[in-house]
Amino acid sequence: MTGCVALVVAAGRGRRFGGDLPKQYRTLAGQPILRHGLRAFLDHPAVDAVRTVIHADDADLFAAAADGLAVLPPVPGGDSRQDSVRLGLESLESLAPQTVLIHDAARPFVGPAIISGVIEALESVPGAIPALPVSDTLKRGADARITATVDRQDLWRAQTPQGFRYADILDAHRRCAGDSDLTDDAAVAERVGLPVALVPGSEDNLKVTTEEDLQRAERRFAGGDVRTGLGFDVHRFGPGDTVVLCGVEIAHDATLLGHSDADVGLHAITDAILGAVAEGDIGSHFPPSDPQWRGAASDVFLRHAAALVAARGGRIGHVDVTLICEAPRIAPHRAAMARRVADILGLPSDAVGVKGTTTEGLGFTGRGEGIAAQAVATVVLPDPSANWLARTGPPR
Repeated sequence: MTGCVALVVAAGRGRRFGGDLPKQYRTLAGQPILRHGLRAFLDHPAVDAVRTVIHADDADLFAAAADGLAVLPPVPGGDSRQDSVRLGLESLESLAPQTVLIHDAARPFVGPAIISGVIEALESVPGAIPALPVSDTLKRGADARITATVDRQDLWRAQTPQGFRYADILDAHRRCAGDSDLTDDAAVAERVGLPVALVPGSEDNLKVTTEEDLQRAERRFAGGDVRTGLGFDVHRFGPGDTVVLCGVEIAHDATLLGHSDADVGLHAITDAILGAVAEGDIGSHFPPSDPQWRGAASDVFLRHAAALVAARGGRIGHVDVTLICEAPRIAPHRAAMARRVADILGLPSDAVGVKGTTTEGLGFTGRGEGIAAQAVATVVLPDPSANWLARTGPPR
């Protein structure tokens, strides 16, 4: 049995978008729109597998869009979105997941907070969707004339991924097959009486429906919200003959002690990146009490932090780390350290700074008892939006 599977629905033709190429395969920031969403789910630690439902004619387009990604083989969809979701759900029967997240391929900016919120809600309810409260005044009209003003109280804008307990939503889709008036999976659940909770959505989680939407999405990548995060870490020396600093092994008359490989440089950089996107600290993602991280290489932690940035549609602009110790000497290894950090993060070499300094014999580093590191990271996220739910929490 699998825990959680993301089912990305990409079988549509995008007729409202126009053009010969389905919108999910249009390029956004140099990559197909679909690829951005797939990576978001692949990078989330609570998602065990990702499957895509595609149009039967799009096998080559999908192969190019998902090249190099560890996704399950795609399955063909049906004549409608509802048919496609049902066929996708049925294709997962052999995996028997506990929960499933159903996501529109045209939403490239889904972030880890939304994914986590939906998954966590499924612990207490059969279904959950991210949503935003309606803030605009709503009008009902006919023949280009207003016929009524609609009360917007208790109205919400639904987003994806929409999450469900797998067996429940599969049964619901089978029972509702042929009901053409059901516009999303929450409506399918509602039709059979399954409770569906609302969890915080985000204005960033836009759906690319028109050419204008794609232009807005491009602007989010081009500009964006510039964030800065700070990181600090300390490890003490113990018996040994090697230290690992910024991913580089250096011969020394002692080693650094810690639950993982005690790479104080990568730990500080990891915390700086996590801080820039308000995702806690390294210990909240990789608890020292968890035996699976004993002796782990710290590049695992750094890659995870970078994946959280990528899942939010962002990018890391620059990192800078200062290693504070009397010994070993940092200067001879500085270039190798910068290259290693750049390789881990996929950054150009001039976007990584590594420095070494001493405390002039003062304090624990001056006494040679350990090494400290401080780091700063610059992260660019999609343009900021006022997310009412993120500030106030889910509806009560």
